[in-house]
Amino acid sequence: MKYNLELIQYINHFEKITGTRVKDCFYEEEKLIFIVNPGQASKAVGKNGINAKKFSFQTNKRIKITEFNEDPIRFINSLISPIKVENITLEEKVVKIKASSTKDKGLLIGRNSKNLENLKKVVQKYFQDIEDIKIL
Repeated sequence: MKYNLELIQYINHFEKITGTRVKDCFYEEEKLIFIVNPGQASKAVGKNGINAKKFSFQTNKRIKITEFNEDPIRFINSLISPIKVENITLEEKVVKIKASSTKDKGLLIGRNSKNLENLKKVVQKYFQDIEDIKIL
């Protein structure tokens, strides 16, 4: 993924406010998604969300902070949070996500499958052996 100057400035500003290292940053709709290194999500958010709120206020951007994990199942769970799912399994290079409700299933897929496509792109960036994601 190529970073433009604007994204680089957001990453630098975020790291300065939170004291954490950003592994990745990208836009999803009108929201900035920050992927931080393992164990740094709570530090990035800050006590009572102070860091996240400060960054959002200063930049006028909605953000989501997700923690990277070497385990694709845990990473996906973190990425789709706060959407509740019954379970996530990895079978023969296909991730299967069992949604808890029809509403959650709709949120995971998104209008014209946009959310699902974005999720696939992010997951395949870090886990090249995953070929597809199915919402059940």
